[in-house]
Amino acid sequence: MSHGYLASALYRERPSLPTFGYCVTPGPKASIMRNPHAGEPFDASDDAIAEALLDVSIPTLMLSLVHITGDPELIRGPLRPAGLFLNEVQGFMSEEDKATVRALAVGIITDWRDRGCPEVEPLGGDLVHEMMNWLTGEEVPEEYLPLVLEEMGLDGRDAGQVEPLGTPEARREFPVVVIGCGESGLLAGIRLKEAGLPFTIVEKNAGVGGTWFENSYPGARVDVGNHFYCYTFEPSDHWSEYFARQPELQRYFTTVMERHGVTDHVRFSTEVLGATWDEGEHRWQVRVRTADGTEETLVARAVISAVGQLNRPFIPDLPGLDTFAGPAFHSARWDHSVDLAGRRVAMIGAGATGFQIAPTIAPVVGNLTIFQRTAQWMFPNPNYHLAVGEGMRWAMRHLPFYGRWYRFLLFWPGCDKGLEPARVDPDYPDQQRAVSEVNEFTRQMFSQWIIDQVGDDPDLLAKVLPDYPATGKRTLQDNGAWLGCLKRENVELVRTPIARVEADAVVTTDGIRHPADVLVLATGFRATEMLAPMAVIGRNGVDLTDWWGERPAAHLGITVPGFPNFFLMYGPGTNLAHGGSLIFHSECQIRYIMGCLALLVEDDPGGTPSGGQRAVAPGPARTMEPRADVYDAWHERTQAEIRTLVWSQPSIRHSFFKNSHGEIHGLSPWRLVDYWNWTRQPDPAEFVFD
Repeated sequence: MSHGYLASALYRERPSLPTFGYCVTPGPKASIMRNPHAGEPFDASDDAIAEALLDVSIPTLMLSLVHITGDPELIRGPLRPAGLFLNEVQGFMSEEDKATVRALAVGIITDWRDRGCPEVEPLGGDLVHEMMNWLTGEEVPEEYLPLVLEEMGLDGRDAGQVEPLGTPEARREFPVVVIGCGESGLLAGIRLKEAGLPFTIVEKNAGVGGTWFENSYPGARVDVGNHFYCYTFEPSDHWSEYFARQPELQRYFTTVMERHGVTDHVRFSTEVLGATWDEGEHRWQVRVRTADGTEETLVARAVISAVGQLNRPFIPDLPGLDTFAGPAFHSARWDHSVDLAGRRVAMIGAGATGFQIAPTIAPVVGNLTIFQRTAQWMFPNPNYHLAVGEGMRWAMRHLPFYGRWYRFLLFWPGCDKGLEPARVDPDYPDQQRAVSEVNEFTRQMFSQWIIDQVGDDPDLLAKVLPDYPATGKRTLQDNGAWLGCLKRENVELVRTPIARVEADAVVTTDGIRHPADVLVLATGFRATEMLAPMAVIGRNGVDLTDWWGERPAAHLGITVPGFPNFFLMYGPGTNLAHGGSLIFHSECQIRYIMGCLALLVEDDPGGTPSGGQRAVAPGPARTMEPRADVYDAWHERTQAEIRTLVWSQPSIRHSFFKNSHGEIHGLSPWRLVDYWNWTRQPDPAEFVFD
C-alpha cells in the first residue's frame, strides 16, 4: 500500500483501512510474523511492573494500553496530556492523573502477561491518527501523516530498506566508494549492502561514528533526544541518558555497523585525498592515503560523500599561538593524556562545545578562564543530563509500541515547530533586538531564564545576556550547568578580545595577562569550507571547491552539475537549525541516492519523457547529473528563503553559519515534511543522462 493511499485512507474512511500491529515479511510468499515493536514477552511480578511504571511517560503508556486492549475509550475520557513540549521526556499530566493511569495500567499489563503476552490486534488508521492528536493536543495535519507513519514504523517494517538492484552482473560492474563512516556514511553502507552493490567506505579515523568518534572531549553529548536521534530501523532501548554522551553514541554506531555486516567494507585510518572523474571510462578515480603514508587509487562508478560539515577543526589565527609552552589542543582532538586536576586552564571559545566542556572540567581544574567572543542564547532543558530509569527501558522493551510512540513524542515538538518563529517580519521595529513579535517573546523568555540563574550579579549578567535576536545563532540547551559553572570562584568569563598568546598566558587587548598551564581551543569547525581539503575534479577538469568558492550548493543538497554519479550526504543547504535531526535528513538523502543508483543500474528503470525522448537511455552503463537550470533554480529558491529567516540577520555578526560575505549556504530553510517529500524519489526529468 502506498503512503499516498495511506494518508487518504485516514481521512476518507475507505472500507479497507490500513492497520498497524503486524509485520509482513516481503517476498512472493509473504508471511505474518510478530512485529518487533509489539513487545517482548515477560514474566515480571505485579510489584515489579508497578515499580517500572514509576519511570515511564504516562501519555505514552496510555497509547500502549490502547494497543494491548484495542479500546479507544481509554483516550476519549478526561485523562489526557496538556500537550507536547520540546525535550519533554515524561509528558505533561497532573500527578493525580498519572497515579490513576498507573493503577489502571497495572491491571491491564498483568492481565496481558497472564495471557502469555499475545500478539496485539492491529489498529485501524483512523484510530492511530486519533492517538496522534490525543498525544499532541492538536490536529496532526494530513500532509504530515505519511511522514509520521514512516517515522514511527508501527507496521514493523524498515520503510527505507532497499531491494537488490538490477542483475548480479550489473551489480558487480557498479562499485561505489563512500567517503566517511559517520552516521550518514554508515547508513549509506547499510543501504548499499541491501542493494547488493559492491562498495568501500573510506574513513580517516580508526573507528565508526564521525563526529561521535572525534569529539571525545569531557561533557560531549547529543542535544537531540536519543530515542529520536537514532535510525528509524535501529531504535535503542538501552540508552542510559535521554541525551547520551559521546562514548555511548559511538558504541551505538559500532553495534549497528557490526549488526548489518558493514565492518568488512570499511577501510579505517585511510583518508581520501581527492576524486577525479575519468570521462573516457565513466568512472571516478578516488585517491586515498593510508596511515603509513601509502597512496593508492580506488575505482568507482559512483561516489557518495558523507564527510559532514563539522569535521575539520578551525584554528584561529592568534599571534603567538604556536609559542604556548604547555599542552594545547582543539576540542575535537582532545588530549586525554593531559591531567587537568589543579591546573590553570584557558579555554578559547564558548559556543556549543565550550558550553559542555566548562561545567564538566570546572570542578577538577585549579582555575578556568573562558574567552568568549559572543554571548549565546540558551533555552531551558532540565532533562539535559537526566538518566533513563530502568522502568523506562523495561517499557520500551516489553510494552507494545511504547518505544514507537515515545519516538513520536520526541519528534513532533521539533517537527517544523521552530521554522515559522524564525521568520523575519520586515515591518517589526528594532530588528537589532528581535525580528518579530514571536521572536521578542522568545527573547524575553530566554532572558528571564538567564536572569533567574545569574541573580544579583550585574557584571556577569552583562557578559552572558546576548545583544542579538534570539535563535539567530545556534541556540544552546541549559539545565543550569553553564551559568552555574560561571558563578564558581575558580571560573572567570572573559569577553575582552584576545591580543596574543604567550608561553604561559593569554593576553587580552586591555593588556591583562591570564596565566595558563593548558590551552583548549573550543573554536569550532571550518563549516563553510564544504568538502575541504579534498580535491573533487569533475568534467573538463573543474575543481568543485574552486567552482563553489564560498557559495557551495547542490540540488536538494545532494547532486551537482558537471560531477556525474557524485552524491552528497549532509551537503550544502541541509544542516538543521529549526528542528528534526541530521539522522532524519540522512535517511531522506540516502533514499533519494538509492533511487538515483537504481536509475543507473536497472536495465529498464523507465524515465520521464523529455523533448520527445526518454530521459534515461536503456542499459546499466549510464551517468547522471542534475540539469544546470534545476541546480540554479534550487539554489536561488533556497537563498531567497534563507534570507527571510533570523539566521541571516545582519545584526548577527559572528556565526559559523555565515561565510565572509555574511551569506548562509549550509542551512536548510525548508520544512522537514517538504524535504521528506522532495527526496522520496528522483525525478529523471531533472537530470542529464549520458
